[in-house]
Amino acid sequence: MTGTGKTVTRVDLCEAVYKKVGLSRTESSAFVELVLKEITDCLEKGETVKLSSFGSFMVRKKGQRIGRNPKTGTEVPISPRRVMVFKPSAILKQRINGGNTGNGADTRAD
Repeated sequence: MTGTGKTVTRVDLCEAVYKKVGLSRTESSAFVELVLKEITDCLEKGETVKLSSFGSFMVRKKGQRIGRNPKTGTEVPISPRRVMVFKPSAILKQRINGGNTGNGADTRAD
């Protein structure tokens, strides 16, 4: 799968906050780090993080299962684990597919 855009980094997010909110670069960086830490802490505890008009981050438990080494064909047990999943909101799905949300808001990317 190939992407058509660039990868957005923490630095990019900090710069966007700096330009659009008017905080200093140091404050913008601290703000972005604080938001990401809060999301991470909630997910670590198994909580769902729901961001309105964006989507939800959830932790799911996966049980043990038998996997297969594709090279050798050997069966190996895959231990139980927790995985993080993201479910985009209907509004986000519409925006990335070029649709209008119907609420009169401008859906064009900046």
